[in-house]
Parts: sequence; C-alpha cells; structure tokens
Amino acid sequence: MRPRIAETEGSITRDGVRVAYEVYEKDAPTIVLLPTWSIVHSRAWKAQIAYLARHWRVVTFDGRGNGRSDRPTTADAYADEQFVADTVAVLDATDTEQAVLVGWSRGGKWAAYTASLHPERVLGTFLVAPGIPFSPHPHINAERFLSRDLSGQGWDTFNLHHWREHWDDFAAFFFGQAFPEPYSSRQREDGVRWALETDPDTMALTMGGRLADGWDPVELVSAISCPVVVVHAEGDRINPFEWGARTAELSGGTLITIEGEGHGLPAREPVHINRLIHQFAGRVTGRTEDVPRRWTRGLDRRPRVLYLSSPIGLGHVRRDLAIAEELAARHDGLQIDWLTQSPVTQVVADAGGCVHPASRWLASESAHLTDEAGEHDLHVFEAFRRMDEVMVANFHVFQEVVEETAYDLVVADEAWDVDLFWHHNPELKRAPLAWITDFVGYLPMPEGGDREAWLTADYNAEMLGLVGRFDRIRDRSLFVGELEDVVARSFGPGLPDIRDWTRERFSFTGYVPGFDPAAVADTAAIRAELGYGPDEVICIVSVGGSGVGADLLRRTIAAFPAASRAVPGLRMIVVAGPRIDPAVLGGAPGVELHAYLPDLYRHLAVCDLAVVQGGLTTTMELAVTGRPFLYFPLKNHFEQRIHVRHRLDRYGAGRFMEYDTATPEVIAAAIAEEVGRPRGPLRVGRDGAARAASALAELLP
Repeated sequence: MRPRIAETEGSITRDGVRVAYEVYEKDAPTIVLLPTWSIVHSRAWKAQIAYLARHWRVVTFDGRGNGRSDRPTTADAYADEQFVADTVAVLDATDTEQAVLVGWSRGGKWAAYTASLHPERVLGTFLVAPGIPFSPHPHINAERFLSRDLSGQGWDTFNLHHWREHWDDFAAFFFGQAFPEPYSSRQREDGVRWALETDPDTMALTMGGRLADGWDPVELVSAISCPVVVVHAEGDRINPFEWGARTAELSGGTLITIEGEGHGLPAREPVHINRLIHQFAGRVTGRTEDVPRRWTRGLDRRPRVLYLSSPIGLGHVRRDLAIAEELAARHDGLQIDWLTQSPVTQVVADAGGCVHPASRWLASESAHLTDEAGEHDLHVFEAFRRMDEVMVANFHVFQEVVEETAYDLVVADEAWDVDLFWHHNPELKRAPLAWITDFVGYLPMPEGGDREAWLTADYNAEMLGLVGRFDRIRDRSLFVGELEDVVARSFGPGLPDIRDWTRERFSFTGYVPGFDPAAVADTAAIRAELGYGPDEVICIVSVGGSGVGADLLRRTIAAFPAASRAVPGLRMIVVAGPRIDPAVLGGAPGVELHAYLPDLYRHLAVCDLAVVQGGLTTTMELAVTGRPFLYFPLKNHFEQRIHVRHRLDRYGAGRFMEYDTATPEVIAAAIAEEVGRPRGPLRVGRDGAARAASALAELLP
C-alpha cells in the first residue's frame, strides 16, 4: 500500500515519446525527484515521497524506458539531452516555474546538467551518488558491453548478449552491487522486480545513449550557479565515489560522505536522506518550518508520555489503556498523548484519552494488511516486509512529534517503525523508550521453503545485531506474558535460542487482559444485562478489529443451521468489527450481525462458546475467563500459528481448527462438541497492567 497517492497524474509528449508524471500537491515550493537509469522507474523514490509531500509540493516522473512512460526504439532517444529536455517539459506541464531538483545515480547527472543549462528553473540541486563520468567507469565500456567473449560472471554480465539471454540474472547481479550491505534483501528484490518491467533491448538502447554522451561534464558542472549538495557513499560499487567528490568540487557544492553503505542510499537509509533533502530544500528556498510557539521551563513541566499503540486489530489498545490507567495512578499529573491510527484513535478518545493531532498523518498499517490478505490467508512476514514504505512515512511523523515536544518517555507497543529507525539512526533518539511486545522472533512457515527460512533468519540477525550494538535505544523491554510464553526455538541457523535471548533482555509483565476479570465474574447478572436468556446457548463469532476475517465469518454463518439443529437454543452473534461491513457477510435466519460492539469482552466473558481467529488478545480474553472457543489462525500467519498457539497450548485453552478443512458442517459439529465441554477459569496472571506500569514508572522523572 502506498502511504500517499498523487493528486495529479499526467504526461508530456516530446518527439512522439510520452513521459508520465505525478504531482503530490501542496501550497509550497516544488521538489522534483528525477528518474534514475531506466532499469527502474519512479517507484524507486517510494521511501521519500510521503514524507517530503507533507512539507513540499513533489513531482516525480518515469524516465523513458520504464514505468508508465514510453519505450522509444532508437538509441538517440535515450541521450542525456533527452532526459534534460524531459525534465524541463515536466516542469512546464506541471506549472512549476522553479524547483529543487533531486537526482540519484544517472538522475544526478541529469539534475546537474539541467541546473547548468537552465539555471533560471533550478533553486538548488541535491545529488545522490551522481553518475557524472569524470573518468572511465571501472567496469563499463562499449567494447565490453558488445563483446561475445566474456565469462558471463560478475561485471561481465553487464553485456548486451548476456542481457538478451539472461536479463533476470543480470538484474540480480546489478542490484546485488547496488545494495551490497547485509540485510538488503528487500531493496534488491524491489530493484529486480522493477527491472523486469522493462526489457533488455530497451535497456541496450539506453546504453547507446549513455556511451554516446558527447557533453563535457567538467564544463557543465562548473557552470552550475545554484546551491549543490552531493551525497555519496565511499563503498559505492556502481558510481565511483570520486565522481561525487569531483561534482561537489567543480560545482562549489557540499560533499556529504557516507560510510558503510553503497549506491542505494535513498532506499537503504531513507530517514537520513529524507532529512537531508528536507533541510536542503528549506535552506535554498528560504522557507523555515513552524517552530513551537510555547515553551515551558523544565522544572515546571508536567511529566509527559507519548504512547504508541499498534493499530493491528484492537487488542493492543485495550491492554495499553489498562497500562496507561495504572501508570497515571502512580504518577500525579501525568499527561499521556496517544499517537496512533483509526479506529484505535476512537477507542482512545472514547476512554477519555488525548489523541495527538499528528495521528491524522499516519498511514494505515491495518489497511496495508487487509490489502495483503487472501481468503483467510495473511502471509504476515511478507506483508511486514512490504510495509517498508508505510513504516518510513510513519516514523517521520513520530520523529517530528518528539522533536517538537519534550516527552519524558515514549511507550512503543509494537511500534516497529520507531524501534527500527531509532536503532538505524540512534542520534535521533529524543526520550527514553519502553518497548512492549507479546512475541519475539520472525519464524518461517513451511510453505515458504528455504527462501523464507533464510529471510526470517536474516531479519532476526539484523534485529539481534541492532539491539546488541545499540542497547541504549530500548531503555526497558517488556514482554506481555511470562517467560514460558516465549517459544523455545532458534532465531535461525547459528543464532541464539529465542527464549534464552528474551530472558536476558526483557522484563515479564504477565498477561494484560485489558479489563478486570473480577468485573465479569457474575456471569448470570451480566448475561441478563446483555439480554441473554438463561436457556439460550450464546455463541459469539468475532475476528477482532482488523479487516482480515470476513471469510471465516461467512463460513461460520453458513454453519449456523446445522449447529442450531445440534444445539437447542443456540443463538449466534456475529461481530464484524470496525473494518468489515456486515452487509458483505450475507446472513442466515437466527444469526445476529453487528458492526462493532465496544464492550465485546463482556459478551465473550459470559458466552457459552466463541468462534474466533487466532489473534492473541481475543483468545487470551477467553482463556482468562475460562470460556470454550474454536480458533482458526490465518494461513501463513507465523505469529498466530506458532507464537499464539504455543501460548494457548500451554494454558490448555481453545481448540485449534484449520480453515481449509473446516467446512460449515465441520464447524457445526465442533460447535456442538465444545459448547457443552466443562471449563473453568485458567491460571492466567491478571496483574499484568500493574506490573507493566510499575516498570514504566521507573523511567519517569
């Protein structure tokens, strides 16, 4: 899912070649993100757009040869002057009198040349690893590109004949060189996927334009009159670092040297690059961001907490509200601001909490997961990997909040973006951080085979390395549960045991129900209050607060006729949740449909049976009150199928069911079997909120 969609799409046509552009509108000066080499298109800027577009008017366009632009069939159509002319034509078409140009790789060359040849249109030029050839490329030249006598290995794959026979192999090699850093699998995959959206013959023509470049780079770069910043990594394997240094020298610009990285800085280090672009644009346009107009002396400030509650479902916010209530009781005058997303914001507001106004800028993680889901199937690990664009956008919102307001503590309940990017950019940390989670470790699903086993281990290894190297980022790590609730499995080959590692680095709060179990102990009274008769058999069907689960609801509804014949007095209440329209579920006589029940936990606490998905919050609410339930973990959802199931098995709670084999008849039979099975409250700790709050209070002044 894209966190920001362009308000305007259009195209220009020059010499019969169509070039497509997008405009992210804002009443502010314009930043143009130029295309790079045509092996990728404008999605290469995906980590920059959402952040920059909150502050600037942003224009992107697909370079000829890829994306939504045409693929002309002559080499001269890909000459440098064509891309410079395209840039000016896009400025004209989008009514952009002047702009800050941002170019990466070959786009850096075109941005610099545009600034040199059309100085009246350019306010400043920000160049990332610019491909301006002040010296011969160490691996690329016309003779090698056309030769039939190369090995087909390494840089010998940068060859016309290899491209035509093995384009995918070259793309894998090239992006391996562009992203040589460990833990770059996502960036390499993006690059290969975008490369496969064009073809080797088109790319060969772009090389014709490149190798025929007759412009003098020294003359053109020396003529640039606007401010210039060049960012280049010493370890760049695509464009030599010396090219960037020479660009800065000749243009009179500033060189920012990056250590430990390669060519793909906007993708690999988006937070740092985004902030540099933003600061540069502010300087060259003379535009300053608003600063806080009120300041309070430190000793007079109320203690203040920024609470981040995961928007994946509604389980996190219920436990977070319980923890926050306990924390406020321990700290007089405490102000808690909530930075989170809909519908969590509504739950917080209904509970009297203060929702930070910046919450409106957050991109929806739940919508992303819904987009990723299939029929009762959510490959949550891959969905998380593909959420990178959303995470970058949301982290920038968070960072602006903590830079504008002095917080005494940040509480992050599975706020993955904050944990990741503060570890990657430790200099940005502005307050103590308490990290809360209910599972540790990405684990592969069998269907993923060797590839997924490697990827999950790779992600785990990165996390272990970051936490070990920067242990000051997490001031307190809290696991919602007991040590035994952590799976005793390895993070991956050669990596530690998950339970052993978690024991060393986490405090254990016990489970946090999100409600007082004693308040629902009088089952008969609550049933009467909710309108449930003493002779009715109440079956609650719910899939939580996410948008994934409509298929399970439909199938359970289809099971009702057979179940009601087997269970006299059966009454089925189906709760769609805030993200599923009950109208899409159909129905059956005797089945009640609700869009949302704000006190669903009270219904679950007194039901005779529940049919639920495999999420931790709902299943543990049922476990705490001793209700029988059927649970159907989503296919390929490693957290539900491994971490949550391990915990439920430990408590002997619930009956695991496979959606793929659970026909309506099978579900009906299971309802009949479980509804009469005797149960009692399980031995689940009930003081988790108090234990968590005590740990958090130690971090407050």
